[in-house]
Amino acid sequence: MSIFDFEDYKINRRTLLKTSAAVGASTLLYPAMSAFAKSEDPIKIGQIDPQTGTYAALGGNQIAGARLAVEQINAKGGVMGRPLQLLVEDSAANVGQSVQKARKLVNRDKVHFLMGAVSSSVALAVSQAAQDMNTIYMDIGGHADAVTGDKCSWNTFRTCSTTWLLTAGDFQAIFDKYGKRWYFITPDYAFGHALHHDYLTQLKKAGGTEAGNALAPLGTTDFSSYLIKAKSANPDALIVLGAGDDMINTLKQATQFGLNKSMGVGGPMMELEVLQSLPDAARYGMWNMEWYWDQPNVPHVADFVDAYRKANGGKTPTARSWFGFASAHALALATEKAKSLDAQKVAKALEGLELPPEVALQPNKAIYRAGDHQLIGSEYPGTIKSGGKYPDLFQVTDVVDSSKIARSVEEKGCRITYPS
Repeated sequence: MSIFDFEDYKINRRTLLKTSAAVGASTLLYPAMSAFAKSEDPIKIGQIDPQTGTYAALGGNQIAGARLAVEQINAKGGVMGRPLQLLVEDSAANVGQSVQKARKLVNRDKVHFLMGAVSSSVALAVSQAAQDMNTIYMDIGGHADAVTGDKCSWNTFRTCSTTWLLTAGDFQAIFDKYGKRWYFITPDYAFGHALHHDYLTQLKKAGGTEAGNALAPLGTTDFSSYLIKAKSANPDALIVLGAGDDMINTLKQATQFGLNKSMGVGGPMMELEVLQSLPDAARYGMWNMEWYWDQPNVPHVADFVDAYRKANGGKTPTARSWFGFASAHALALATEKAKSLDAQKVAKALEGLELPPEVALQPNKAIYRAGDHQLIGSEYPGTIKSGGKYPDLFQVTDVVDSSKIARSVEEKGCRITYPS
């Protein structure tokens, strides 16, 4: 019987979880050991995600998605007949802390795989650390092109979109509706710089111009100086490249300045976590989603949403939830395919792996491309619903097949070589 059969998902979460009460402490999520022989050693995944700081809500949902996947996998017999365990560490979106936690998980806790990240800087650093430790790393939510571009490596795979896919997903729609003169507010680190570069490439190609670009440090709370400059520039569109609390604060304050009344507002990435936290007056604009819970004509999506809600107190899954869910399943599938925990054998099994429909949860194929280890799936451009009620806050206007807009492996500059 398939480990992905949602109809048979009847496992009691309380027998699976033991959670540390200390903020930032390691969290070990146990499988139902009665389903396995006591002598069977667990297969361990170490997840490094922010549980505190600017990206805490995003990281928390990635963890919740991975947890649900682990529970389902264990309910169906585990991986190679062994239980799967998830060990979670708080990255706080801090590069140094994340690398330290990665080394702890591999060297002390003896995890077999690493996954996680919201910050692209963290993803790049953990990727390198994992390579040094000969360990598979699954980047869940760090989007900068370089991770599967010119900084790609044999051990690193990515589930979330590249920044190129995010920007290409809705560029034309924003350009056609709002106009060709754009002002950017950019988080001043790898993710923001990559988004700005990719949008600007497309903007110039289409004959548009940049009215300005304000660089804001990660975790900025007061965006007034940047918004005053944006208002003075009088662009056709204000393009907001932030995420998490940065996005929330930007849109709240842009509303107070009335910028949405004088210019279009949009960007490459909107998330349900952000929409839920915004007041209704600050919900507007054209954006791109990487996955959305409301896909009535796609098989298995409703089952996933129902299972996630039951496991998480009624909360609706977000794209971040799906990142964690799909990533944990992908590692399990590849391990089963390889019949081994050897890092290079699992990496080879991940190359070209197509997620089954009950994991992909989208109308297009979702495949980890062999040449750069990037998952190629779908983008969901659309608009925020005015007056919408949680969780029905976004109107998907199109579903874009990422294979139609993705840059080639050669264009990205990825050259993967395996250690001899």
